[in-house]
Amino acid sequence: MKRTARLALAVAVALAAPAAFAQSKAAPSKASPAPSKAAPAAKAPIANYWMDIATVHLAMPGAEDMADMPILGNLMGNAFGGSKVGVMPGKWMDLALYTRQKPAGTNGTHAIPPGMAMGASLPLEPVPKPQPGGTSGQFDYERPKGRLLLYWGCSPTVRPGQPRVLDMATASIEDFGRFFMGRYSPERGATSRPGHAIWPNETDRQRVPKDASLLGEHAVTGDGVPPGLKFAIGERQDFMERLRLAAPGDPKASIEASWNAVAHARAYFLQAMGGDGNDMILWSSSDVPDAGLGLVDYLSHANIDQWVKDKVLMPATQQRCAIPQGIFGQAGGAMLRGIAYGNELNLVHPPRPTDARALAAWNPEWSLRVRVKSTAMAMLGAEDDGGRRGGREREPKKEEAVNPLDILRKGIFGR
Repeated sequence: MKRTARLALAVAVALAAPAAFAQSKAAPSKASPAPSKAAPAAKAPIANYWMDIATVHLAMPGAEDMADMPILGNLMGNAFGGSKVGVMPGKWMDLALYTRQKPAGTNGTHAIPPGMAMGASLPLEPVPKPQPGGTSGQFDYERPKGRLLLYWGCSPTVRPGQPRVLDMATASIEDFGRFFMGRYSPERGATSRPGHAIWPNETDRQRVPKDASLLGEHAVTGDGVPPGLKFAIGERQDFMERLRLAAPGDPKASIEASWNAVAHARAYFLQAMGGDGNDMILWSSSDVPDAGLGLVDYLSHANIDQWVKDKVLMPATQQRCAIPQGIFGQAGGAMLRGIAYGNELNLVHPPRPTDARALAAWNPEWSLRVRVKSTAMAMLGAEDDGGRRGGREREPKKEEAVNPLDILRKGIFGR
């Protein structure tokens, strides 16, 4: 039990690392020139609207039926943040609205096209203010033992200079920060915070149907929302197809991960994690040292393009990546995560003038940001969607149930 708790703590530290450590590298930016006295101040739109769109695939036999299981369906439902978590398979969408005319929040409505198959509209409800007070819980803390080992790069063998090692029993918070130093993108999308009106919410928690499509006309209305907040979604911002990630083979050997060419993907990235006793093993597809804990997320076009050039992300033309031999050979299981980065849409109405003389009279009414991604998880060495293990076909089992808790226990903790 203590072994599992220690590994769970290590995973929690790993997943929290990008937000916790300020040493990480944010989006690259050029130094801004000193503002001219004649340059007009930046103007904020009256209303801002954010849409975060995600497709999630579990590349394990039977796992796609998991979300339809009555117990899990009723337990999970649909809550805000589903597009960020990326654990349950299916299509996920988070919506957030803010208007300066109602800074405490407003009730709104998002009219959706028929292809969504979710009715004529979705309700947007204000996020309540947090209640003051509360109790501070007391937790028994046991300093984790063991090591963190980081490998990186697509290669059949471990490259020179690897792994990067951290002894968790003696490491300081600064040591953790240096170990997890990597790239990340500050939050720029739909968030649940006071002043925002969001969907899903307590009134409407319906799941997005498997065949839902965002293609078509959309409109957002509400008290304090400009009347012209209307826009069209094209195929580049529709739900992306599933990222079909496969990594069959012997974990003691080099495993070649492969995936389909996802339409409209700008780049790909892979990350794996497994446990070996008290040790936690991390690997990423980056050609330079980066655990990638801030990369399995929405990224701007500027970040994607730059980090492809830096060989941190894989280009859209790549569909294979070798995981080095032996790094997960003694692990009790390892989980592989992948992401296909989609195309971001940014609109401002009316559009920003290119003529500097007209810029002074420009008063933007609303802005829109739509972010899209497709993610997948697979077990290293396990059968892929086609029932293959090490290149061999198997006969499908009828009514083969999949328990997601078993997947996590066996995949990460080896139990």
